[in-house]
Amino acid sequence: MSELTKALQLSHVNAKRKNIVVKVLLYTLLTMVGVITVFPYLWMLFTTFKQPLEAMMPSLKLFPEVFSIESYFKLADQTPSFLRSIGNTMIIELTVVPIGTLVSALAAFAFAKMRLPCKRFLLLFLMSGMMVPYAAVLLPQYRAYSALGWTGTLLPLIVPGLFGNIGMMFFFIQYMKNTPDSLIEAGRIDGSGWLRNFWTIVLPTIVPAIAAQVIFWFLGIWNDYFAPSVYLSGSNWLTVQALLAILNDNNSRRPDLPLVMAGATVSSIPIVVLYITFQKYFVQSLALTGIKE
Repeated sequence: MSELTKALQLSHVNAKRKNIVVKVLLYTLLTMVGVITVFPYLWMLFTTFKQPLEAMMPSLKLFPEVFSIESYFKLADQTPSFLRSIGNTMIIELTVVPIGTLVSALAAFAFAKMRLPCKRFLLLFLMSGMMVPYAAVLLPQYRAYSALGWTGTLLPLIVPGLFGNIGMMFFFIQYMKNTPDSLIEAGRIDGSGWLRNFWTIVLPTIVPAIAAQVIFWFLGIWNDYFAPSVYLSGSNWLTVQALLAILNDNNSRRPDLPLVMAGATVSSIPIVVLYITFQKYFVQSLALTGIKE
């Protein structure tokens, strides 16, 4: 009996040691991945405190010799329209993201829970548009917006997004499948219409999915350079990325890397705040947890 007890204790000790080794290796790997991920952002941040000549040195040096916030003063002096560009981008964000997300959720609810004729064909038809490269439809869109007098304004960047996002709609459809149809049927029996069922039953269950998609869409609009550079060229409605590109071009002959990095750092603050705020919902949406029948 004692030998059996010793064997069990030895097995328990070996399993505990193995578990500790696995945890150490796992945390070491995660730490390395975290450092590799965060290092470019830290390098950008610390570069803003360097002098232009020091920032252009070939040696990779993270910390500056002398901390200086001169680049941020230059950013305020040389680019008085920087805050305006942030405001223009926020106009697009606050208009497109809430309305487009609501439209996408309503469309997803119709495809996921309502009985529609040719529902599968309509869904495949809508999703087939995702296979068309944006560059292929850029010229027709530009000619249409130019004929409407929208070029040089924010309308080409706002109006299409008000009709929803196909990728977001498909994501919501898959998420809504976790909501039992019996809840919808019970609501219908109680006299609730489709819209009320959406607001009271379905919408609360897809909050994590909405949070994740809002982060992705917000990030996509904030980092978009291609469309604003086409539709807003030479106007006073430049977005953040378009203005950063101009700032970089203006300093191409006499490089001022700290100034460019200061603009990039300031423009990244809303993204960091948004992700930290919705991090919990973002993780939940990746797990695709929900109510199961």
